[in-house]
Amino acid sequence: MFIELADTLVDDYDVLDLLHVLCDRGVELLQADAAGLILADQRGLLHVMASTTEEARLLELFVLQNDEGPCLDCYSTGEKIVNIDLDEVEERWPRFRAATIAAGYRSTHAIPLRLRGQVIGVLNLFCTDRTTLSDADIALGQALCDIATVGLLQERTVRRGEVLAEQLQAALNSRVLLEQAKGVISERVGVTVDEAFVLIRAHARRNHLQLGAVASAVIDGTIAASELTPR
Repeated sequence: MFIELADTLVDDYDVLDLLHVLCDRGVELLQADAAGLILADQRGLLHVMASTTEEARLLELFVLQNDEGPCLDCYSTGEKIVNIDLDEVEERWPRFRAATIAAGYRSTHAIPLRLRGQVIGVLNLFCTDRTTLSDADIALGQALCDIATVGLLQERTVRRGEVLAEQLQAALNSRVLLEQAKGVISERVGVTVDEAFVLIRAHARRNHLQLGAVASAVIDGTIAASELTPR
């Protein structure tokens, strides 16, 4: 998993795909059922950039729109907020608690994407059961987030600060296109939006293309929806 994330250190890597890989691996390794990731742009505004399910994406949007939830506290402090039993946080995050329970989750964890004192985002994990992460689990989750952060803040972007801003803005633009493309595929092929993302991502990897490029091609019709379905 670390080798997979370290592959982002090469030139011209796909930032959006990196963020989705981090969400996927977080779910796989940390006993979670879904994950979402928020990232700050060059102005410090937070955006939902990746998620493993549509429910997780909507929860992340709810958090940002209502300015309430553990991921926001995690981002502002740079500290992990883990092993949150939703039955115990009604006073602290009442709206977040209600929305998360309505989505079918009972516990959650927030792990920062940080390098030294700089926090650029948060990985959020959602669990349908009351899940407790061990110290080893928490260390692993932070390590995964750290190496992904290094990928985003690697030496070539530190050397030229404007590159990071451009990179994050490009990822944000690609995310908007990706959401539109998921809707197109979902409607034309008759699959869920989560399944549509799997098709888009598989096509991108199979043809060595970036997610944003495939999404744009789906929207403008260069790639037909039928071309993405398994034969």
